[in-house]
Amino acid sequence: MAGENRGEREQQARRFYRFHLPHSHLDRVFGENWFALKAERFARFFGTPVFLIGQTLIVAAWIFANISGVVSFDIYPFILLNLAFSLQAAYAAPLILLAQTRQADRDKAHAMADAEHLEAIQLANEERQRIAAERTGLLVEMLQQNTFLTEEVKSLTQRVEALTLEVHTTIVANRHS
Repeated sequence: MAGENRGEREQQARRFYRFHLPHSHLDRVFGENWFALKAERFARFFGTPVFLIGQTLIVAAWIFANISGVVSFDIYPFILLNLAFSLQAAYAAPLILLAQTRQADRDKAHAMADAEHLEAIQLANEERQRIAAERTGLLVEMLQQNTFLTEEVKSLTQRVEALTLEVHTTIVANRHS
């Protein structure tokens, strides 16, 4: 039973996202191989609070260690630290730009899929409205026919009543004569 519900839910999800399926290859920013997956994780990690706090702590420890004299491998003006930041920026910038470009492509594809979905909904609504209008016209025509037939039946009933009255009057008059 649970398997049937799950399968039904998956089928409904596929039907709901049917306009997005042609663009599913855009889901991964850097592709599908192991390097791409690691690069994507790395690019996503750059903007996290963990990365920013961690980097701040490392830089503070670096500066404190060099200023206090615990180590003296990068004394003021911290050229090695600047070099490390430059190296980090040199790798981070292309990864972030690539991620933004691919995200823009995904957003565009999803917007197109949403537009196709809305267009399909609009076409289905127009078709339903057309069918409703046809059926409404048919109902109006049937109502007019019913009204006409009711008037004809009323007219015929009045005529039968008049004829019955005439026959009755003739028969009663013939009996008395």
